[in-house]
Amino acid sequence: MLLIIVLAVQGTRVQVFQKKELDNNSANQRATVQRYAQPRGNLIAGQPVTGSVATGGRLAYRRTYTDGPLYAAVTGYSSQIYGNTQLEGVYDPLLTGTDPRLAGWAVWDAITRHQQPGGDVVTTIDPAVQRAAMQGLGNQKGAVAAIEPATGRILALASTPSYDPGSIAGTTDQAAWEKLQADPDQPMLNRALRQIYPPGSTFKVVTAAAALANGTVTDIQAPTGAPYPYVLPGTTTTLNNDTAACNQEGLSLDDAMTMSCNSVMGWLGVQTGLDRMVAMAKNFGFDDAKLDIPVRAARSNFDTSMNASQLALSSIGQYNTAATPLVMAMVAAGAAANGQVMYPQLVDRLTKADGTQVQLMRPTLYRQAFGPGVAAQVRRLMVDVVDNGTGANAQIPGAEVGGKTGTAEHGVDNTGTPYAWFIAWARPAGSTDVPPVAVAVVIADSRASDVTGGGLAAPIAKSVMQTVLNR
Repeated sequence: MLLIIVLAVQGTRVQVFQKKELDNNSANQRATVQRYAQPRGNLIAGQPVTGSVATGGRLAYRRTYTDGPLYAAVTGYSSQIYGNTQLEGVYDPLLTGTDPRLAGWAVWDAITRHQQPGGDVVTTIDPAVQRAAMQGLGNQKGAVAAIEPATGRILALASTPSYDPGSIAGTTDQAAWEKLQADPDQPMLNRALRQIYPPGSTFKVVTAAAALANGTVTDIQAPTGAPYPYVLPGTTTTLNNDTAACNQEGLSLDDAMTMSCNSVMGWLGVQTGLDRMVAMAKNFGFDDAKLDIPVRAARSNFDTSMNASQLALSSIGQYNTAATPLVMAMVAAGAAANGQVMYPQLVDRLTKADGTQVQLMRPTLYRQAFGPGVAAQVRRLMVDVVDNGTGANAQIPGAEVGGKTGTAEHGVDNTGTPYAWFIAWARPAGSTDVPPVAVAVVIADSRASDVTGGGLAAPIAKSVMQTVLNR
């Protein structure tokens, strides 16, 4: 009887009081075996872009990817050795069937340890738009983020160079993993979400919006009063322009945007003031460390403490200003959607394996950056950049296109290859509806001789926007 009591106490101690410790013990493979005992649910972009295949081994199923490099920036990877990232990681419980929302009888399933079939994640990605983005980037290092301005739905999220997540999905793929980790081009870096770059002159859209919203400028065609040359406050350094046409006094905001005049836009940033510039930048997602789409984006930066000369440089997208392509797409989308900046949304809905809806994601307002009147003026500025200025390569026949180029210097003494940017929106000519697409493109490294936003990034944005307009 004593031995029976001792056994009962020991069994209770192990199964009740030590349960959590044993479940989480690295030597306990039961949870891992159970995780891969059935096919994983799918990520869907129009159609499933993932799958599962039987291994014949102890871990019964491994992840597969259809057009893996095309969608890697969206899906992330699911590896039997290295875990899960991005959508594969955020929705791992749903995809593996352990999410309680999949259970019909949650308590009974918990008692019996019954595992439901994995659910599916339906993304907002448009396959044709995603393909246009990846083809446009080609062999260059860069990224594209395309958004539907009225809803915040992400139509494309592309990063190059890319990789095949399926190459590291199994238990025997260590060599492929090590090769990817050692690659100096960092193919596993999600440049659309997880890398920030100085936005250069594309940030002038934010500066123009702040100047207009706060009354620094009331008429985009009237002289701004910006001096030339413009000496950075507290210094003897002149803020130079890239084109001689900017080297004059009396330029309007429209002239300054069309020709991308640093002196005028830097001066306007200082006249608008630090607090107002910071507030406008935050309206578009700058300084937000928890921008989840639901994958978390890197924090885009606009300094909140600067002197006047630093503010002037920040107002033209230099100094410490840095942004993800996602946030710069939000800038273009906010101008397109009458000042409403919608929360970017990569997932449309979650479903059970049989298609029954588990959760529907609804459009959510992120910030009202400015009113419709200011938005109309900002759009006019951006249209003039494309029609008459540096963004001519983004022109689309039969469409109204507004954009802004940017060429951001970087490296020690600006010796690095410049970052080429373009942000834009487009809609059918004559339409007054909210444009169906806004896009940001950055080329971080290219062997092209013309490394400018207008030369490299604008044609890619054009292709992406044209794809949406032709749907």
